[in-house]
Amino acid sequence: MPNSSSISEFLLLALADTRQLQLLHFWLLLGIYLAALLGNGLISTAVACDHRLHTPMYFFLLNLALLDLACISTTLPKAMANALWHTRDISYAGCAAQIFFFVFFILSEYFLLTVMSYDRYVAICKPLHYGTLLGSRACVTMAAAAWATGLLFSLLHTASVFSLPLCQGNAVNQFFCEIPHILKLSCSNSYFTEIWLLVGSAWFTFACFVFILFSYVHVFRAVLRMPSEQGRHKAFSTCLPHLAVLSLLISSAFFAYLKPPSISSPSLDLMVSFLYSVVPPAVNPLIYSLRNQEIRGALREILQYTLFLHQKYIHHTLKTPKSLRKA
Repeated sequence: MPNSSSISEFLLLALADTRQLQLLHFWLLLGIYLAALLGNGLISTAVACDHRLHTPMYFFLLNLALLDLACISTTLPKAMANALWHTRDISYAGCAAQIFFFVFFILSEYFLLTVMSYDRYVAICKPLHYGTLLGSRACVTMAAAAWATGLLFSLLHTASVFSLPLCQGNAVNQFFCEIPHILKLSCSNSYFTEIWLLVGSAWFTFACFVFILFSYVHVFRAVLRMPSEQGRHKAFSTCLPHLAVLSLLISSAFFAYLKPPSISSPSLDLMVSFLYSVVPPAVNPLIYSLRNQEIRGALREILQYTLFLHQKYIHHTLKTPKSLRKA
């Protein structure tokens, strides 16, 4: 049997058996990827360029958009390349890098969502203390803590997983390198350290989820006391989709990493991993920002200004004599 020292590459799961279905999967993944790039790119541009959006909420949304871009760019490009070129392989170093960056970005995003729930709690339940509790320094510190915590967990998991001896082949039954499927390749009774790390991470993320629920319970209680029906509707239409996407992320991730091996199957594993690794980065722009009037207004102004500069350039070019243009 091969061991970890002799493995130079891993074989990822083939998304389809026939060439036509592989190309279909490529175009579907490409459409999802481009939609995620466009949505998160527009949010990042709007927040960075419009000074009116330089507030704590939009600062966190900017971080979320960057994490979504990074997270989906860690998994989908390799899956698309394999589907397009009819291959399955990923190098040992490439697999380690994929696990490191994916765990880093997905956990950082989750911790950032925890911070964002606190932001909404303070904004709605303690509006008079909002400027004090969420000043610029506090916002940068909380965002940095989310990124740093994700980085710490990622370093621990990656070092633990790739220190294991692998003696069950090199076929990873997933469209990207995922910790549970690498553990299946390890020698028996050699992965208890990583199991304990996974359990510890699960408890930590569950504690964050409890904090998020606690924050939103108080938010909903404050919203129900609002005299304006329009205000209540706006708050609920914003908070409920947040909770829905967050619940999808944590439930599918918990199932993927902590489910019993007896209920594992390639199709089920693929669907669950797709739900927590691809769906949130693709739909977060719609849920969190692109329905927001301030974001849409900022994008509209940026587009109008860009068109104005383009028309001004064309007008200037047409008025310039040909002799000067050639010179």
